[in-house]
Amino acid sequence: MKRLLTGAVYILILLGAFLLRRYVHLLFFDALLLVFSVIGTFEMLRAFGERVDRVQKAIVLVVSSGLIICYAVTDTLYRMVQETRPEVVNYSPLITFVVLMAGLAVLFGLLVFRHEKTSLDSLGCSLICLFYPAVFLLVLVGCNHMPEYSEIGILFVFVICPFADSFAYVFGRLFGRWVPKKLSPTVSPNKTLIGGLGGLIGGALGAVCIFFVYYGLLEPCDLNTEWLNLVFFIGLGVLTAAFTEFGDLVESAVKRKLEIKDMGKLLPGHGGILDRIDSSLYAGLIVCFVLTMRILIVG
Repeated sequence: MKRLLTGAVYILILLGAFLLRRYVHLLFFDALLLVFSVIGTFEMLRAFGERVDRVQKAIVLVVSSGLIICYAVTDTLYRMVQETRPEVVNYSPLITFVVLMAGLAVLFGLLVFRHEKTSLDSLGCSLICLFYPAVFLLVLVGCNHMPEYSEIGILFVFVICPFADSFAYVFGRLFGRWVPKKLSPTVSPNKTLIGGLGGLIGGALGAVCIFFVYYGLLEPCDLNTEWLNLVFFIGLGVLTAAFTEFGDLVESAVKRKLEIKDMGKLLPGHGGILDRIDSSLYAGLIVCFVLTMRILIVG
């Protein structure tokens, strides 16, 4: 029951942020991603414990938050300027990259300024906590700011993931006894290949739902002329589901290395924020990549 209630609240928060993004300003969804980043980074740092010292933890928290704030704010400001001066080039990605490099420079600089207290091991652990989940979430911020298909991208990441997870669970429970082959026995012994197949089917069905909701309600059009888009949606849905499952395995591997069960206890029945959004991190990568390629090739 706790898991169901927590999942329902999570979905309501996502829906609220999406509606605010659509009808008020896209920065509202950036704010949600920033919250995910702050809490997720904190969970990572806590999971690594004394492997990362307090100064490194402070720097990682500041830089990881600064990346998302920097891109969201600078891109918004550039867009406002371009409304009256379209010739102005948007340098928000470059500025954000400079902020990232500055953060890396500071972390590496601790080897000099705190030589006795900073080890290469602690530096490596702090870099992991900086990139995961903040840089992954930064990709989703970029997806949120895409000139085209941004809403479709958001829907794919946060709708396909629960569809894939649910169908993977159902297929695993129903058919796992007859097809017991494990997806990754060392990392996650409870996940089966048949469950993974169910996840791909769930991704395809979720994509069909997104297609009819988006082109039927959000952006009404003649669905008879959009069948090629339906094929595209289904293909991207399957691909997103595959990356969703891989993202879940990645976090399972991290937790096994750290010898912990959950990243946190914030979400009853789920664990921490990272336990909830782990699959979304890798899903965001492939969705943003595919939609960017579509913009470059098709427009």
